[in-house]
Amino acid sequence: MTDTPSRPRLDKSWLYRQSRMLHAYLSAFAFIALMLFSLSGLLLNHPDWFKGKAESQEHTLTLTPAELIEAQRSDDPVRAAAAIVAERLPLKGEYKSGELMDSEAQVRFEGVSGKSDLFINLQDGQVEATIEAATLTTMLHDLHRGKNSGAAWSWVIDLTAILTLLFSLLGYVLFFSLRFRLATSLKLTAVSLVILGGIIVVFVP
Repeated sequence: MTDTPSRPRLDKSWLYRQSRMLHAYLSAFAFIALMLFSLSGLLLNHPDWFKGKAESQEHTLTLTPAELIEAQRSDDPVRAAAAIVAERLPLKGEYKSGELMDSEAQVRFEGVSGKSDLFINLQDGQVEATIEAATLTTMLHDLHRGKNSGAAWSWVIDLTAILTLLFSLLGYVLFFSLRFRLATSLKLTAVSLVILGGIIVVFVP
């Protein structure tokens, strides 16, 4: 009679040690990110709490003949002219859109730091610019939604979501290491799911 090989058993103490270590390491980033997105989400949900007034500035300038020729000979004269203006004025945001009507270009720059509107005459080089700096509240709103914030911040949002998910899953793994609290934790989890589901079904239009 041959002995059947025993199946390997999971070392729960090792799993719980690793979970505690990873939970502690992830908390260093997760707590900061959670506080930022919690604050910005709160302000996004209550826009009337802080009504900062955006400051705008008006600027005029004239492109030099050489700059005009450079823009006119470009494959995209509107964008080329906007880039030249951006070198001469402290514009807010990045190039968002541009439109050419007759000889006048209308350009919009947008970003977390603010927005800029340009009117550029590609015949005589006259430029009118309106630069509006963002308030702290609008900056937090845009960061929370990832609006006009660029690829780097988009990666931060994705990384925050992934790390927060791992942080939460590790927390549930640690529940199983606290046997005397496990039943209470699972009951609270079930109640929380029921409450959230009920709010969505009953109150959310």
